Amino acid sequence: METTALFKEIFEPKLIKELTEKAKPISAKAGDIILDFGETVRQIPIILSGSVKVSRIDEEGKELLLYYVNPKESCAMTFTCCMQQYPSEIKAVAEEDVEMLAIPIAVMDQWLVKYPSWKSFVMKTIHHRFNELLKAIDQIAFQKLDDRLISYLKEKSKATKSTLINLSHQQISEELATSRVVISRLLKKLENEKKILLYRNQIKLLKDL
Repeated sequence: METTALFKEIFEPKLIKELTEKAKPISAKAGDIILDFGETVRQIPIILSGSVKVSRIDEEGKELLLYYVNPKESCAMTFTCCMQQYPSEIKAVAEEDVEMLAIPIAVMDQWLVKYPSWKSFVMKTIHHRFNELLKAIDQIAFQKLDDRLISYLKEKSKATKSTLINLSHQQISEELATSRVVISRLLKKLENEKKILLYRNQIKLLKDL
């Protein structure tokens, strides 16, 4: 979709013009690493199509899913890393084929002062992601693993806009920081309850989930 049409309800016309002139279009295939742990953040991404999975690594080397970035959204962690000039504390992977705009860090501060809509976009993004992180913490601290699994499957379905999820039990266990055996048992329980259908490396979500 054309940049002007996609962002006309979010940004001022002058900002959209600068966005078109200064942002670099980038494509990524499903599974591509867009930003890895420890890398220097040199540009701010805004997703045009597709979705990006953002995760963090714990002290034991396990990845923990934080949130997804969808069209017309950006990643709050890249904002904070670029403003403080810190190396990346997250890993961003294309969940599906992605088209995005990469905004040079050099214009970040300029736009915050120059365009109210950009400042609002940045602040809303940080606020939204902060709430999602609180939700993730609450799930880990207070929810049973089976409830976390259901929430995870729903979020994955929402991100990919599909009720058919292409993931192995091992991949799910890694993202939820648990064992494959436990995930397989819980998925089988959900299938017996007629909430999902299990295939080889695929899970079909049913209406009762």
